[in-house]
Amino acid sequence: MSKYLHTMIRVNDPEATIRFFELIGVREVRRHANEQGRFTLIFLAAPGQEGIAEVELTHNWDHEEFTGGRNFGHLAYQVEDIYETCQRLVDAGVTINRPPRDGRMAFIRTPDGISVELLQDGQLQPREPWASMPNVGTW
Repeated sequence: MSKYLHTMIRVNDPEATIRFFELIGVREVRRHANEQGRFTLIFLAAPGQEGIAEVELTHNWDHEEFTGGRNFGHLAYQVEDIYETCQRLVDAGVTINRPPRDGRMAFIRTPDGISVELLQDGQLQPREPWASMPNVGTW
């Protein structure tokens, strides 16, 4: 029997990444610094998902550029209201790479370039300005 534990992504600026995830309601639940290994592990979860579905941020203290997908593909989170969530992100300066034109799905990126898929529980009616927005960049 298998059980999902977490998804790990490597980050260069953990505090910026934590602030980013807080915008969609995901919070830090624990942190472990390893002096000998020169890294910090920070675990994030949505409320009620602690220990069930977590994201592990790995911050190597020696700066490293991540290329060739070395830091991952994408994460997916269900949100209560995709339009409200996307507006909060835009207000905080986050680019919406694939707007929620259909009232169901959007894609954004973390400060380290990790793609995050936002999914509406069900589907909301298309709403402006989102319905007519073009994609920005890749997702």
